[in-house]
Amino acid sequence: MPAPAPGYVVLLPVKPPARGKSRLVGLASHERADLARSFALDTTEACLATAAVGAVLVITDDSFFAAEVAQLGAAVIPDGVSGDLNGTLVQGSLEARRRWPHLRPVALCGDLPALRSADLGAALASVGAGAAYVEDAAGGGTTLYTAPYDRFRPAFGPGSAAAHLDGGAAALPGALDSLRHDVDTLEDLEAVRRLGLRPRTALASTRVASLG
Repeated sequence: MPAPAPGYVVLLPVKPPARGKSRLVGLASHERADLARSFALDTTEACLATAAVGAVLVITDDSFFAAEVAQLGAAVIPDGVSGDLNGTLVQGSLEARRRWPHLRPVALCGDLPALRSADLGAALASVGAGAAYVEDAAGGGTTLYTAPYDRFRPAFGPGSAAAHLDGGAAALPGALDSLRHDVDTLEDLEAVRRLGLRPRTALASTRVASLG
């Protein structure tokens, strides 16, 4: 039996790495930027390797990062509403609908440096007709949200899991460990390290003396 056709376009919002991951306290600015860049590139690569994903649309205002992620095979657009994550995602969904009307949008955090394509694929395989989300490992947050174009209403931010649930989205089941562990702090990174970091993040972390 042939594999099912890809059904999703991943929307990946990425702050310019030089301004991202401010909660990685104790690191030099260039170390934070290196890790932020590596997180996003590793996340993008895992998405592109997922059978159910037909396209990845990265939304960023960093031209150097945009060139890097485009080399992996992702499409890139600038962030026209910088500072408003949900607005950025809605903007991305509108562009995705124009380019890939046959694909369903799925918003994903860009800081999943242990993401395994198998976990992302398993989550997408369990999505029903309506909206759905994946709650983060810490509880209360969201790492993935999806809905048909005409019902796409992301609610990322504090208490996002409850907001998505209240908005009618279904919580996706399963361990999905690598999909639930986003990284904001050094403690998060240590927790994710036990899951197995993807190559760029593993290399970047070795360059950070405090993580060695």
